[in-house]
Amino acid sequence: MRILATSGGFLPTGTGPYHWRRGPLIDHALELAGGGEQSRICYLGTAGGDSVLTLAGFYRSFAGSAIRASHLELFSMPNVDDLRRHLVEQDVIGVGGGSVATLLAVWKVHGLDAVFRECWESGVLLAGVSAGSICWHVGGTTDSFGPKLRAVTNGLALLPYGNGVHHDSEEERRPLLHRLVADGTLPTSYATDDGVGLLYEGTELVEVVADRAGVAAYRVERNEDGAAVETRIEPRLLAGAE
Repeated sequence: MRILATSGGFLPTGTGPYHWRRGPLIDHALELAGGGEQSRICYLGTAGGDSVLTLAGFYRSFAGSAIRASHLELFSMPNVDDLRRHLVEQDVIGVGGGSVATLLAVWKVHGLDAVFRECWESGVLLAGVSAGSICWHVGGTTDSFGPKLRAVTNGLALLPYGNGVHHDSEEERRPLLHRLVADGTLPTSYATDDGVGLLYEGTELVEVVADRAGVAAYRVERNEDGAAVETRIEPRLLAGAE
């Protein structure tokens, strides 16, 4: 029962938008899954409306490898006949960024909230970036409703924490997460700078990893005075980190 929740993953190649390469966080997810170079990984771009451009980037990143890459799209209809069977057969399920509020609503309509719990309990590694990180938690900070960040509190709650993403690159994220923890809207929360991943076994955070130097994760909790206190957690740099 493992989840790798991140603010990073695929990296640009510099040759054009959506020209991605596998970053250290992606390789780490595949390594954790234990399937080797023939691992099965399924990408869900629900939060981005199943954009064909992000799908192209996903498949391009695995071109020439033995990785068995697939995707599950839900707009305007599912692309596989049996959603549950397809997902439980994976080694890794990777969820892309975008609107976490939309993602959660669409998943619920298709019954995927229960399917993801089954996948998690059966040993499929659940992973994701940004919205694909928040979704596994109780909730977090989101721009799903517009440019002004708001709380989302109806996450799948496989993990009993709040989640903050892009903690270092989007200046409104940190203070909002602090307020939400301080007023009890969110429970104790974990946040990630860009390029950082949180590895949970069961519901316990066991390791923080990063694909670049100088970044970190953070534990944000409410103290006895009702204030939010942030504690920095130094990550382990992954092989291939920049």
